[in-house]
Amino acid sequence: MSFSFSKENLGKERKLAKISVPALKRVGGMAVKKSDEGDVIKKAAPKPERTPDKAGKDYKGIVRIFGQDVKGSDPLKRGLQRVKGIGSNLAASLTRAIERESSINGNELCGNLSDQQIEEIEEILKNPVKHEVKPFVLNRLADPEKGSARHVLGTDLRFATRQDIMEMRETRSWKGFRHATGQKVRGQHTRTTGRSGMSVGVLKKAAKQQKGAAAQKAQETGKK
Repeated sequence: MSFSFSKENLGKERKLAKISVPALKRVGGMAVKKSDEGDVIKKAAPKPERTPDKAGKDYKGIVRIFGQDVKGSDPLKRGLQRVKGIGSNLAASLTRAIERESSINGNELCGNLSDQQIEEIEEILKNPVKHEVKPFVLNRLADPEKGSARHVLGTDLRFATRQDIMEMRETRSWKGFRHATGQKVRGQHTRTTGRSGMSVGVLKKAAKQQKGAAAQKAQETGKK
C-alpha cells in the first residue's frame, strides 16, 4: 500500500485528528466536552450520597463526635477512628466499653445515634481508664502532669505534643536538640535522606573551583 505525502493528504490527516480528539473547554467554571458537530456536552452532575439501608428515621448524614465530623454511614467503630488520637485497637476497645456501659450496638451507624447517645460516647472517650479500657492502648501511660495513665484526644493531643517538644528543647535533651535543629529524631539514617539546604556535592564542587582558581592565580603571579 503506497501513501504519498502530499499537501492534500496531510491536510486530511490533520482534519481527522482534530475531529477524533474532543476539545475540552471551560464553561461556567466546569470542564465540558465539545462534540464533532460543535455542540457542547456538559458532564453529568455528581450523584448524591446514597442513604444506607440501615438508616433510621432520624438518620443524619454527618455527626459531630468529640469535635470531629463523622460520616453518618460509618459504623461506630470506624467513626471513632476519625477522631484524632483514636486508632483501630483503641476504637475496638472503646466500642466494647460502649456496648458494656450503654445500650448502643457496636455495629450501629453513626447517623442513627441520638444526641444523648453521642454524649454518653463522649463521656467514655474522655476517661477510657475509668471504663476498663486496657492501659497499653493509651497514648500517655505516664503523664508527667497527673502522674497516671490517661488518653488525650483532638486538640488536647496537638497541644500536649507541642508542649512535650518544647520541654525536650528546654531541657536540652538529645531529642530536643534534634527537634531544635530540624533533624530526624527516631534514629533514622540521614546520609541520603532528611537533607536540607544546599547539597554536599554542590559545596564540594564550588570549593574545588575556588581552589583551582586560587592555584592558577598563584602560578600567574609566580611567572611574572
